[in-house]
Amino acid sequence: MKKKYLFTPGPTPIPSEALLAMAQPIDYHRSEDAVALIKDVLEKLKHVFQTENDVLFLTSSGTGAMDGAVSNLLSQGDTVLVIRSGKFGERWSEICTAYGVNIIPIDVEWGNSVDPEKVDHQLKSNPSIKAVYSTLCETSTGALHDIQSLAHITQSTSTLLVVDAVSALGADDLQMDKWGVDVVVSCSQKGLMTPPGLAFVGLNSRAWDAVEQSNLPKYYFDFRKAHKSGLEGSVPYTPAITLLNALQCALNRIYEEGIQNNIARHQQMALATRSAIKAIGLPLFASSPANTLTSIRLPKEIDGKAFVKMMREEYGITYAGGQGELSGKIVRIAHLGWMDENDVIVAISSFERGMAEIGYDIAYGAGVAAAQQVFTTQDSQ
Repeated sequence: MKKKYLFTPGPTPIPSEALLAMAQPIDYHRSEDAVALIKDVLEKLKHVFQTENDVLFLTSSGTGAMDGAVSNLLSQGDTVLVIRSGKFGERWSEICTAYGVNIIPIDVEWGNSVDPEKVDHQLKSNPSIKAVYSTLCETSTGALHDIQSLAHITQSTSTLLVVDAVSALGADDLQMDKWGVDVVVSCSQKGLMTPPGLAFVGLNSRAWDAVEQSNLPKYYFDFRKAHKSGLEGSVPYTPAITLLNALQCALNRIYEEGIQNNIARHQQMALATRSAIKAIGLPLFASSPANTLTSIRLPKEIDGKAFVKMMREEYGITYAGGQGELSGKIVRIAHLGWMDENDVIVAISSFERGMAEIGYDIAYGAGVAAAQQVFTTQDSQ
């Protein structure tokens, strides 16, 4: 018998009460109970987004929210600045291109984080830029962008800051209101511990002004329709009602723990994982790693694809491999959502065993000991 463990940056493990909530008989999405459910979920999402602004939900993956954050904010002929630092920064670029929006890219070497001064320079050189599109955590590399500094730059301009927090919401700090971030998008299957199928968007007043002026085509992902319905505890189109039941359970966990405590837990797990990898003797890939996941640069002689496949098939351990140009070169271990110290120990001990099996010279227990030391030190503080 093999017990399966999921250490990918989405989907992530789901709390048992959330799973049970989805096993209940399905309800009508226009009923009074559904109205109460939707209103409760939207209110608790504000806590996670760290905002007093209304949050929208869409029935889609996170990419649907990204799509909407282009079609609802921009107009024909607009120019935007896109930070392309990995697969999902590139996705912003691809969506903008699909809508005929003019793009000024800032290309960042994969594994690195954007220099805010480069963003500042571009905005001063091109004052007509309508929005800056960035990721919080570039999930394909594990690199964290300094969103607080980017927001400080855009706040003094008419340029909007739009952040893909799909993987990192709840794991890495993103204080939407305090920092002045205009738009934040995320989804259900990452730090919010719910199956894929729900996407979320938070917008401030500056962003809503842009929504009112936008003339790009939109229908299913029309933010004005979603917002109007949400205020009434409803939706413009049929929602994934079973997922909303699960999300409510997951949000209750985050709400009870408190968003800052939730982020601190993720930070502790990230520190322990990074310490473990260094103790094993492998380099981290991201220069400024996020709390969401740890990306590990593999020795050239190791086939990352084969390693990930072996761990899943032989040990029931699912890590994420590299994407795009990093395929076969890195392994990504997520410590995200419904996880704690014991999950990190399982992830590290399994990683040690797998690396030894494929021939890497490793001292068993070095990584586990380093992780335990972090947890012990943190617990004593």
